Amino acid sequence: MTAEKTLNERLAGRPLALLGCGKMGGALLEGWIKAGLNPAQAVIYEAHVSPAVERFAALGARVNPATPPENPAALLLAVKPQSLDEALPGVAALGGPGRLALSIAAGKRLEWLAARLPEGTPLVRAMPNTPAAIGRGISALSANAAAGEAERGLAEALMAAAGETLWLPSEDLMDAVTAVSGSGPAYVFHLAEALAAAGESLGLPAELSLRLARATVSGAGALLDAEPGQTAAELRAAVTSKGGTTAAALEQLMREESGLSSLMTRAVSAAAARSRALSS
Repeated sequence: MTAEKTLNERLAGRPLALLGCGKMGGALLEGWIKAGLNPAQAVIYEAHVSPAVERFAALGARVNPATPPENPAALLLAVKPQSLDEALPGVAALGGPGRLALSIAAGKRLEWLAARLPEGTPLVRAMPNTPAAIGRGISALSANAAAGEAERGLAEALMAAAGETLWLPSEDLMDAVTAVSGSGPAYVFHLAEALAAAGESLGLPAELSLRLARATVSGAGALLDAEPGQTAAELRAAVTSKGGTTAAALEQLMREESGLSSLMTRAVSAAAARSRALSS
């Protein structure tokens, strides 16, 4: 599916409500405004009004209004999953047939959401990641039966503000997506952290080692993105000379029992297990 219509065409002037406007909700709203959304269409429900929320209000967004918006096109659920059970009843009436509810709360399944929103509400779950803040994220989406082509198209257009989008063949894959790409940026940040610490242990000044690690990780990621015809394994092999320094390091990293692949599998499995626990 492609978002061939613009976001404004899909909204057709109807309001857009957000439950939660923290880092991710705020990044999405920022992206929608950059894409041409009139800030006055945005209605924000936020328990903690941050300077960022105040800035959106100064642009024309309504914050915690006493009167709910009429016939909103969509309701974005962007609070932490642990807070959603308490916060959702306050905005549940904004759902209903023809009104998309788009949730980015990890672990909260479509069935759980449907039980707390008006019958017939079109529902889409999305799992973005933090590079959404700079439009370089990726979001996996899954919908319920009430979400037709129009609602799916709107959900895709909304999440396109965060970067790439893709549809999952089954909602059951969402826990794995959460573990790989939703939590994945933290793994990459820790890799840079660990690489910098390793450089320090060899005598590099802390600031210099961190600078080298940051540039190496971000540059390698950009190269991976710039070479879509090559797999990560092919790019790794291309910079590994037999008997060289890289090969010596990879001998440690690629050990079957204690190497990075084994460790990453355990880490991602733990994240997926936590995602499943949040849905219970």
